Amino acid sequence: MWFKNIFIYRLPPDLKITANALQEKLALKPLMPCSGLDKQSRGWVSCRGDDRLVHSVNKHILFALGVEQKLLPASIINRFSKERVADMEAQQGFKLGRKAMKNLKQAVTDELLPRAFALQRTTYAWLDLAHGRLIVEAASSGKADEFLEQLSKAVDNFPVQLIQTKLSPVAAMTGWLAAENAPAGFTLDRELELRSSDENKATIRYANHVLEGKEILGHISAGKRVTRLGMTWNDRISFVLNEHLQIKRIDFLEIIKEESSKVADNEDEMFDLDFTLMTGELAKMLTDLTEALGGEMLKNC
Repeated sequence: MWFKNIFIYRLPPDLKITANALQEKLALKPLMPCSGLDKQSRGWVSCRGDDRLVHSVNKHILFALGVEQKLLPASIINRFSKERVADMEAQQGFKLGRKAMKNLKQAVTDELLPRAFALQRTTYAWLDLAHGRLIVEAASSGKADEFLEQLSKAVDNFPVQLIQTKLSPVAAMTGWLAAENAPAGFTLDRELELRSSDENKATIRYANHVLEGKEILGHISAGKRVTRLGMTWNDRISFVLNEHLQIKRIDFLEIIKEESSKVADNEDEMFDLDFTLMTGELAKMLTDLTEALGGEMLKNC
């Protein structure tokens, strides 16, 4: 279990939750298969394929939201609807009105839904109780918001806020690049996005490019600011930091994964060791990154 893209949230300071309590709450809202005319179903699923909905190691808790969605493309609905419309107009001898067309399309949708294929996806999250953080693995804010919405329905009084730092990521990343000096413990990699602050939002992207020299400094002097930056932490984790303090394309370097593969005897031990290594390393990296951004700007949840 290695997270790839994450959103970082601050837990309320007075939050009291245990793995067993969370298990009980989530068990009340498990994922159920879509039935009848349901287009989508959401609920909690096991992280490991067993009957437990949470996986806990020390003060780290892993759990997952499952979403089952009927696969019924609009093109299929339109095709069947056109065929149905053509048959009805041929029988009646006149064209259907807008309301009749809408009702017929809905009837076709209701007819096809029970036969549609269902796809399932999973969104994982990690409760870092030692540091008061909730980490949601999601590539988009929509998936993260969906997770938080379902979590608030399952667990009462569970407000969270996106972590905010005293220095904005844009200001910090631009400063690091302009000074050609990464913060302690980090190095700058070969991925960069710069954007102008005017209404045109002119954007320049570099990939696999050395991030130094007059060309890049010239863009900064012209008023462009860094909105994405590739970085590596202590030669152990590489990632891309963006303007919203989202961390993308996390790659745990081989030195970390080798540590678990050398000592695990079976799949269960491998899962535990992978989770322990991931949470331990990522927690330290997030702490160092927060400090590099001037520390956290705390608010009352």
